[in-house]
Amino acid sequence: MTPKIQRSAPPFIQITDHFREKITDGSLPKGSQLPSIAAIASEWGVASATAAKAIKQLQAEGYVRSTSQGTFVDLGRKQTTGPDRLQMLRVGGDGFRPGERVEILSAELMPAPIEVAQALEVEEGASVIRRQRRYLDDEGVVALSTSWLPGEFAESAPELIAAEPLPKMTFGLVEDRTGRRAVRRRDVVSLRSVPEDAAPLLEVEAGTAVLTMANHYWDQNGSKTEYATDFLGAGRELSAEYDLT
Repeated sequence: MTPKIQRSAPPFIQITDHFREKITDGSLPKGSQLPSIAAIASEWGVASATAAKAIKQLQAEGYVRSTSQGTFVDLGRKQTTGPDRLQMLRVGGDGFRPGERVEILSAELMPAPIEVAQALEVEEGASVIRRQRRYLDDEGVVALSTSWLPGEFAESAPELIAAEPLPKMTFGLVEDRTGRRAVRRRDVVSLRSVPEDAAPLLEVEAGTAVLTMANHYWDQNGSKTEYATDFLGAGRELSAEYDLT
């Protein structure tokens, strides 16, 4: 079906969103070539300058690279965060970018440390699920990620305490088994020193300063469903884009 320009956002943003979604859900895998600027302009019924602006936006966000042969999908060392994975899961049924993989390091029930208890709004020492995994791609370590979830989820989703990959990640499994859908999140980004136990997994020296992200998720009833902390791999960067109205 021929795409149509909508009036809710500038045309170049709509074109950017279209290709970003295809790259994110894997429809345009790494290395695939985008249509030429002339072809995009003709297909969308816009000026060449508008099509070129959309491509420049994709370049700025780190989704593509342009050469004399054309424009190609190339995520490089673009960071994939928990919220990214949730969006990719809902859009394309998979929370991984092309070339990414995961190692499940541990999964268990344990008493909630004070930081986790406060984040999940449970009593300190209450039973919680802790899942730790390492995400990797062709460039190395993407992130060392630890998810904390209410212990009650283990009753309806025992897979959460098995050190194995989940078919729909934590978000999808929790929603399927409990009906609790993550609908709101808060992200906290900070610079932290890598602790001794995490250093070998991140392939850096203990004490190295790296970016970290903490994600808080709420369900449709306003209750916490997950608290996740990520240590980002060395050399990774975070970026975000928002429509201004």
